[in-house]
Amino acid sequence: MKAPSENNAPAAKLLAAVLFAARKHRRQRRKDSERTPYINHPIAVAEALSRLGGIADLATLLAAILHDTLEDTETTTRELEEEFGREVCQLVQEVTDNMSLPDPERKRLQIVHAPHLSAAAQQIKVADKLCNLLDLTPDQPMGWTLERKLGYLDWAEKVVAGCHGCSRELEDHFNAILNEKRRELAARP
Repeated sequence: MKAPSENNAPAAKLLAAVLFAARKHRRQRRKDSERTPYINHPIAVAEALSRLGGIADLATLLAAILHDTLEDTETTTRELEEEFGREVCQLVQEVTDNMSLPDPERKRLQIVHAPHLSAAAQQIKVADKLCNLLDLTPDQPMGWTLERKLGYLDWAEKVVAGCHGCSRELEDHFNAILNEKRRELAARP
């Protein structure tokens, strides 16, 4: 296989990350009624970083695409580092929850750790929460009560507050969507 030229090396790396993540998440689905392929989420996070946040740093965009691979698949840190380098692997590790902990503890730790993440990890965290809010509707995710949805909004707001200053653009978009979702859910009978 021909090595990528210098001109398309960043694009080749991004596409390699998309392919890697797609393979790792191939059997996973989102919790919506359409059971959307899970890979749409990490792609949306990277796209939000780039389009809404103006983030062009390649390592940050690669880590955004790969951000759930350690947490939700059998991917190892060694595998990530070999494929995408130490910096990307470390960013993914920063945003990865310890899945051996109970859900309430994982959520609490996200709030506690958010202010101590690197700026790039904070940007990924904000974009991740923003994309999750965009997927939240009165009818989605399936099986979520109104109380659970409102609780998610409150929790996501606390996590993002811990990332204050990492990207004004992303934070502004997050806050706009947060307010929109609160209004949308409040209007639901």
